Amino acid sequence: MKLETTKITAHVPADLLKRARVASGKGITETICLGLGLVASRRAAAELLRLRGQVRLSLDLKSLRRDRR
Repeated sequence: MKLETTKITAHVPADLLKRARVASGKGITETICLGLGLVASRRAAAELLRLRGQVRLSLDLKSLRRDRR
């Protein structure tokens, strides 16, 4: 399955891009995609934290652990 992509032009601090590329060990496009993914994940995590204590789950831990075997 081919992902839909969008070509962008962005002005980013050279040092930031260099540090991010070193940290990721990947090229420019891959590094930017990783960074955008982290931003999206942070937002999703914040939304989940906002729901903390508001969602009731009925889980049987013993049953779940047996299922892992």
